Amino acid sequence: MTDMISPLEWGPVSMVRRNHGLEHATINLLSEKYPTRSFAGHSDSKGFWILGNVSTDELAETVQQALARMNAGEHNLAIHEHCGTNAVTTGVVAGTLAWLATLRNANTFKKKLDRWSWVVMLVTGGVILAQPLGPLVQKKITTSGVPAGLKVVQIVRYERENPDKPVAHRIQTKDSIQVTVETSAA
Repeated sequence: MTDMISPLEWGPVSMVRRNHGLEHATINLLSEKYPTRSFAGHSDSKGFWILGNVSTDELAETVQQALARMNAGEHNLAIHEHCGTNAVTTGVVAGTLAWLATLRNANTFKKKLDRWSWVVMLVTGGVILAQPLGPLVQKKITTSGVPAGLKVVQIVRYERENPDKPVAHRIQTKDSIQVTVETSAA
């Protein structure tokens, strides 16, 4: 019997998670170098985007530094405090608790209004409870701090016509680990 591979480690899903982790690591390092600048990113199975005013050479150096540090064991670089995962986790927890507060049958406006304090209390509690959950969801599900065979293939700079808009860079990656499937004749 063979071991089942986790869906999180399957092909494109694994690439998204590793690219997402490298995107966060890159933004974390850029934010350390340039604390007054804003950076954002978006990941997919082919790489990631970095939005923010940084030179292509500086970005390339930072991406390689992030990759090296993650490969050396700094897996926590894959977690970012402003990741959308945190917002989604908070929304799901707070929204679920708000929904639970409305489950009892309230036919009149007064009964609905009487429940308002419960809704506010549960949503506030949900927001507080969700704060440590967002980074945990990042660590376990939406990112990977272990880049494994992830390699940077190309970095392309895109400048916008409006100079007030941040520069966009597309970082393309590939997986250098080759998977071979062995079959045996029965």
